[in-house]
Amino acid sequence: MDSRARQPNLRADGGPLLAALRGQGSLPAPIWLMRQAGRYLPEYRALRKEAGSFLDLCLNPALAAEATLQPIRRFHLDAAIIFSDILLIPRALGQAVTVDDATGPRLQPFGEAFPTMTPPAEMDGDSLDPVYRALKLVKAKLPDGVGLIGFAGAPWTLACYMIEGGGSKDYAKARAFAYGNPDAFERLIGRLTTAVADHSIAQVAAGANVVQIFDSWAGVLPAPALRRWSVEPIRAIARRVKAAAGGVPVIVFPRGAGVLYRDYLDTADALSLDTAIPVDWAAAELQGKVAVQGNLDPAALVAGGETMRAEARRILGALGRGRFVFNLGHGVLPETPPEHVAELVELVRAWRP
Repeated sequence: MDSRARQPNLRADGGPLLAALRGQGSLPAPIWLMRQAGRYLPEYRALRKEAGSFLDLCLNPALAAEATLQPIRRFHLDAAIIFSDILLIPRALGQAVTVDDATGPRLQPFGEAFPTMTPPAEMDGDSLDPVYRALKLVKAKLPDGVGLIGFAGAPWTLACYMIEGGGSKDYAKARAFAYGNPDAFERLIGRLTTAVADHSIAQVAAGANVVQIFDSWAGVLPAPALRRWSVEPIRAIARRVKAAAGGVPVIVFPRGAGVLYRDYLDTADALSLDTAIPVDWAAAELQGKVAVQGNLDPAALVAGGETMRAEARRILGALGRGRFVFNLGHGVLPETPPEHVAELVELVRAWRP
């Protein structure tokens, strides 16, 4: 089956993806993949070599647009997600950021002065302008019926990186700071909430018709802290974005939240499920209230073959009859064979209840 085959009611405003997010249903289920543009694609590796560093690629509108469009051309997915990075917001707030392939992101730590730090009153919008220019370039070249997703990190996840100075297994330093310096942390979360909302609204103005909020480290928080530092800020962001952007759909990815996914039901049009969420539980507890997105294990996509096919069918069997967007439970891994992605797209397109 040609992966471009689709029911004939496509619209240029986002097509099957927006239909699913707005509860209209779409068969076959729309499919896109987190980190669908990246190192597993040879054309991306060539583009990255041309750009120099990862951040140079993110901040070059023409190259970022090309990276965004590469998986659309190859796999005819139902949505493009702008090639960017969540740490551009800390950078726009004045924190030095570098990204190394071997060691990951590094941010200039706030240090001992952080408890008395006042977040800057204004975000440097000019530093984010390349993202908006890239969105406009992608929008002009995107096929009709293909959604365009803008995204940002959630305040809690951004605060984790800003306090730790990089990645961590458990973000214990960030958690300890939040408990021990609640006033300073409240100021930081408030400033990030405003910054994420502003950035999301600007992405919609530049052409995005969906916004996804990534709270990658929600799962390290206990329930009361998760509600305070993750759920409430995301709810405030989603309300601002919808009010300013004509009700544009918002997807929230509270990775690791487990049963507390239910706390996010009133924050989003869709919840993106991490790999650990049981699909039967998601169908019973979440899908009747919002769309759900997910949640194939990226390692199964690496393995391919019958393992991948069986897992994809299991997910489709549980969720494919309702409001559903097929995706992974996290991002595409660099070692993923592109032909496995192509086969997955064909399988999802061919599946029927």
